[in-house]
Amino acid sequence: MAGVLRADPLWVETFTGLRMRQFEGLLRVVRERGGNGPGGGRPWCLPLADRVLLVAVYYRTNLTMRQLAPLFAVSPATVCRVIQRLRPLLALEPISRPADPTDRLWIVDGTLIPVRDRKIGASSRNYRFSANVQVIIDADTRLVVATARRAPGNRADAQVWRNSGLAQHCDGVTVLGDGAYINTGLVVPHRKRPGRPLLAGEEEDNAGHRRVRARVEHAFARMKNYKILRDCRQRGDGLHHAVQAVAHMHNLALAA
Repeated sequence: MAGVLRADPLWVETFTGLRMRQFEGLLRVVRERGGNGPGGGRPWCLPLADRVLLVAVYYRTNLTMRQLAPLFAVSPATVCRVIQRLRPLLALEPISRPADPTDRLWIVDGTLIPVRDRKIGASSRNYRFSANVQVIIDADTRLVVATARRAPGNRADAQVWRNSGLAQHCDGVTVLGDGAYINTGLVVPHRKRPGRPLLAGEEEDNAGHRRVRARVEHAFARMKNYKILRDCRQRGDGLHHAVQAVAHMHNLALAA
């Protein structure tokens, strides 16, 4: 039986959220990173474009491998192998620190992603086993700059930030965070103290801070259109690869 989905504009735009030229940019990156493999051995039953589409559809829809298999006319085992092989190659391309970092403004926040793997998650405030993933975006372009590896969902954002290694990536750049990032060196809102209300100027600062920081929440909302980030069944590094790939596709959709 022939597969239903193929890497043509109708299926790409319907199932991935990317326009065809954006998908071609993703395909080019995967090919340059060695997506076709070193050669030799048994060839793949799907061309590279269809394999990249399969992984993108998996992240976008969060269908099971048994559900994806008939759509591409392959076995569930082949779907699994394709995902395992290509998922690191869809990762977000590293964004270098700007030449003049004082002119840039970045925003960081953490988001909770429900996971099935009890080794990487923890029971968190959303009453599910979740992982905490820290994401930095550029305030002007809304592009994802960097993401950190997951941490258990019951850890505070400030603790995850300190252990993430993202601070070195932000050297010299002004980074905004919410009130959870107090004493981390980030720009955070003014806090009320017992018996001391906020001054008028501090209230205005906090209002401006909220307006700008809301952009990272909008970025999370767009990223979570990829349903893998609403219920990740991948184990081990699967969540990290999923976040990186979704960030890459999010950037392509905004910039291309």
